[in-house]
Amino acid sequence: MKRPNYLSQEKIQEFIRQALIEDVGDGDHSTLGSIPKGSLGKAQLLIKEDGIIAGLELAKMIFLQFDPTLHVDLLLQDGAIVSRGDIGLLVKGSAASILTTERLVLNCMQRMSGIATKTNRLTELIKHTKARLMDTRKTTPNFRLMEKWAVLLGGGLNHRFALYDMVMLKDNHIDFAGGIMNAILNTKSYLKEKGLNLKIEVETRTLEEVQEVLDVGGIDYIMLDNMDYDTMQEAVKMVAGRYPLEASGGITEDNLKNVAECGVDFISVGALTHQVRSLDISLKAF
Repeated sequence: MKRPNYLSQEKIQEFIRQALIEDVGDGDHSTLGSIPKGSLGKAQLLIKEDGIIAGLELAKMIFLQFDPTLHVDLLLQDGAIVSRGDIGLLVKGSAASILTTERLVLNCMQRMSGIATKTNRLTELIKHTKARLMDTRKTTPNFRLMEKWAVLLGGGLNHRFALYDMVMLKDNHIDFAGGIMNAILNTKSYLKEKGLNLKIEVETRTLEEVQEVLDVGGIDYIMLDNMDYDTMQEAVKMVAGRYPLEASGGITEDNLKNVAECGVDFISVGALTHQVRSLDISLKAF
């Protein structure tokens, strides 16, 4: 899978650099003290739980950014279905380098694989509908790049990456602006003044608000926030395909299928990234 634009080589390298500073600091003294200089070794990434693997490409980049002399063989592809006992990669070379990068590789891969696994499971629940599963900005600070990458690898879609690449007028924006019409018109004036070409999404909480958005127009998406099934179905009829509809708020694995069957185009689920269990993976010398 081709990496999205936000996952540039430069941004990933900067993430790795900062993560290594955080973890290694002035040196991995456990390794420097115990491993004779020049010792060679090899290790394998052992999958200890069924799921979707994510982060293999990142793992290779971490190893090689820390020590370009390491040799890394990826035995699986990101996004692949894996089973307990599968081997994800082999790494050979400096034993010290393998040990120093081990935890960063595992922290990234375990969390990314947990996100990809959950995304895949939820996506399967709604594959009979037109609805597509999306992530949110409810991510771990400084790890958003990797969490959104994992959602893609699990078969989901990325919503806006951050505050700067799309306008989302949520309930507080609307309330502070004095209503939906003010919020939309103020935003459109601001974007024109700044020369910005950004998509606009408006959150609605009632059918009356949906109608107000339709009356004002000039936006790109409508969010249906915390609506029950009957209200959501009525909103779908009202909009009649004029704007893509996103369902959001209070959506769980238990009610996801019912929401999708209401006829919305997208469903955003914050739990993809903020309520996820990491996949069990380890790096073992052999």
